[in-house]
Amino acid sequence: MPAEAVAPGEQRIGLGQDRHPFGPGEPLRLGGVEIRGAPRLHGHSDGDVVLHAVADAILGAAALGDLGRLAPADARTPRGIASAELLTRALANVEAAGWTPSSLDVTITGARPHLGAHLDAIRDQVALLLGVSPDRVSIKASTGNLQGPEGEGRAIAADAIATLGPRRAAARGGGG
Repeated sequence: MPAEAVAPGEQRIGLGQDRHPFGPGEPLRLGGVEIRGAPRLHGHSDGDVVLHAVADAILGAAALGDLGRLAPADARTPRGIASAELLTRALANVEAAGWTPSSLDVTITGARPHLGAHLDAIRDQVALLLGVSPDRVSIKASTGNLQGPEGEGRAIAADAIATLGPRRAAARGGGG
C-alpha cells in the first residue's frame, strides 16, 4: 500500500533506545564526539549509543522500522562503520518519506565517564548531523541511580525522543 502524503502541520513522535557494554580499546564515541581516555563501546559499528538511539527514534517516528533493519549487524554492514554514517542513512530515508526532524531529547545513562563537560559538544554534533539548530536538541546525562549495568559502570545506554514535521521543499538547513 502506498504511503499517504504528509499533511502540513502534522507531527510524529518516535522513541529510540540503545545500550552497549564497554569493550576493549578506546576512545569512546558518543553523539559523534570522541571522548579520549574512556573505553570504547562494544558493537558491530563504533558502538555510539546516542546516534543509534537517535536513528531509531527518527525511523520510528516516520514508521520506517529500526536501525537493525536499515543496517543489520552482519556482513551487509561493514564492521566498525561510523554511527554518523548510519544516522545519515536513516535521515535520508526519513526525508525521502516526507519528514524532517524538528526536535530531539536524549538521555545518556552511565556511571562513567562523567559527561558534563561533553554534553554541549554532543548536542552541537547531533544537531549538525540532523540539520537542525542546536536549540532543537537536548542532551542530558544520568548515572541511572547507580543501578544495572550502566550504573555499575559496565555499559552506557541512551534513550531518544524525536519529533518530526513535514519536510519542506527547500534544502535542509540549520533552522529546523
